[in-house]
Formats: sequence, structure tokens, C-alpha cells
Amino acid sequence: MPPVPDAHVSPGARRGRGGRRHRGMAAALPVALTLLTAALLTACSGSSASPQGSGSPSSAPASSSPASTPSSSSSPSAAGPPAVVAVTKAGALVLLDSATGSVARTLVPGGVLGDEVSVSPDGATVYFARAHGCATHVESVPVTGGSPTVIARGSLPAISPDGTKLAIAREPPLTPGCVPSESNLVAQYKVVVRTLSSGSQVTYPMLAAGQSSGLPYPISHLSWASDSTRLAVSILSPEDNEGWNLVIMDTATAKYYLAGPGDTFVPATGHPNARDSYLREGVFMPNGDLFVSRACCTGLPVRNTSRLMWEVTTSGTLVHQVAIGFASLDHISLDVNGTGRWLLYLAGDILYASHDGNTPKQLTTGLIAAAWQ
Repeated sequence: MPPVPDAHVSPGARRGRGGRRHRGMAAALPVALTLLTAALLTACSGSSASPQGSGSPSSAPASSSPASTPSSSSSPSAAGPPAVVAVTKAGALVLLDSATGSVARTLVPGGVLGDEVSVSPDGATVYFARAHGCATHVESVPVTGGSPTVIARGSLPAISPDGTKLAIAREPPLTPGCVPSESNLVAQYKVVVRTLSSGSQVTYPMLAAGQSSGLPYPISHLSWASDSTRLAVSILSPEDNEGWNLVIMDTATAKYYLAGPGDTFVPATGHPNARDSYLREGVFMPNGDLFVSRACCTGLPVRNTSRLMWEVTTSGTLVHQVAIGFASLDHISLDVNGTGRWLLYLAGDILYASHDGNTPKQLTTGLIAAAWQ
């Protein structure tokens, strides 16, 4: 596939969850996004990373042209992409007109966190997280507007495809001035699955009580499979640009979100340098595959040489390459609509959308989270 023409990107736009940085994570390398730089980034990704044998006409090897114009087949369909719910860099929760990228409605004027918002299957309710001092709560608001309702303590809400359950991350906030207790820090990291009808909750800690990995493994994104049972848990680097992971957690059998029975790691496979590459974030597609942001490389010094947007199986096998991203930018807030035909993600603060796995199109800028309505 041709590389994505990521234009108008501000240097240093790489960002952690909702603009918050985790200790030990290296800062992004500044970059001047000229055409020459784009060409170098494409070269870093390399045509060797192109998908092979996917059987899809859109799975052609990646072009080396840094400024390819999307073909008519890669442009949005006549009906256009679905509406998008997003969070601006100013913390406003908004509904976007995806045809123009403009704000159609402001749902919450400020204080909303990234990189995850979630919309109910019927498109009527938006779930989001907002900081209240040093506490973070998941709230909901009608897509038509209205007063938000507080649901539970936590962040990174993900509504299940059947609309019955809400997955939430509970971990110490990284708000400036808010210092988490050092006492049993690992025990403060949990995934919570809440049944909306009853309010009952099942908690999945990082590890069993009394165990310690020495470092917490923060959660950065949650995504349900179409069976409303399996949950993709994206995990941030705990320290020194290492430890990134994507875990598939079977909520019916798992006890913990990091490792154990019911937990399966999704490996980074293929080229370049599979051993040192990692899956920065991943979300389920309706067919059971995953849409992922594949990055290279782990370790120190930080060497950001590759960002690839891939569709993979749950065993990490490449199905289709959607785009070659920018090595200097974090690619996060991935989402797939209910039909599986529309993908979106943020490259830095720029929103891209892809139709039927074709070359993504830039929709707008200035965001820290996005999801299809």
C-alpha cells in the first residue's frame, strides 16, 4: 500500500494516554515533516514489510512514494464514513462530521481524557473518562447531548458489542501533582468489567495478591471481541521502552489481565525486526482479527524506525497492511466500526480513516481520542 501522506504534523506530537506520560517512557524524537523525511520514514518501514499472500487486491506491496494521493478506491464511499466521536486536545468531547472533519456538536466542554472513548452499539450513548481532582471516573452522555452520568471509578471505557458490559481500567492517574501511593503499587492496576444492568463488577488485577513484578504494567486501551467475552488489553511499556504488549483476556476464565490461564499474548511478527518490534495498541475487528499499531524498536537508546498499521490474526500473523505510518509519532486510539469496513486511528493528533482496508484519508487534527459513532 502507498504510505499515508501524514501532512501538517507538529514536531513532538508523540503522546501517551490522554497526553499523560508514564515514568520511564522515552520522549518522542522531534522531527521536521518534510517530503525528504517522509521518504526516509517510508524507507525505514521498507517494502519487505508489505503483506504477502493475503488474497486481497488492496494488499499490494507498499509504494516508496512519500506523497501518494489516495486513489478513488481508497477514498470514502459515496455515503461517506460514519460520524466520529472525538476528544479534542482541549479536553472537549465532540461529535464530528466525518465528511468535513468539523465539530457538529459539543457533548462535554472540557476535562475529558484520551486515548479512548466508546459508543454504545445503537450509537446513542458515549462513554468517556474525566478527571475529578486526583480521581478519574467513567461517565456517559447521550450522543444527542445532555448532562453526563457518572458510572464508576476508572478510565479507558470500552462497551461490549452486545451493549451489556463495560470494561474499565483502574490505575493510578498520571495527573500532575497526583502522586500514587507507593504501598503495593502493583495492586492498584486492574481491569474491571461492569454489568450495566445490575452494576455488578468482576475485577482482574495485574497479578495474584502477594505477587510483584517489581513494576506495574499500565493499561493503555481496551477492546471487546464480537463475542462480548474476549477483551484485547493493550499494555504500555513499564520502563525503558520495554515490556509493551497486547494480551487477549478471556473474561470468562481469566483471573488476571497480565498473565495466567485465559490470557494469551499476541506477538509481533514479520518484518522489520520482529524480535525487537512490538504491538503498541490493538483492537478487535468483527471477524475476530485485530487492527494493530506495530512499532519498532524496543530498548535503549530509543530507535523509532517503523510504525505500521496492520490487520493481523490473534496469533500475530499479518493479514493486510493498511498503512505505513510515521516513525516519530505515536499511533493510537484505534477503532473499527461494526461492519468492519471502516478503520480509524490517530497519528499524533491527526485523525485518519480507512475504508475497506485501503489507503487512509486524513479527516482532521487536534485530537487525543476518537471512535466511530
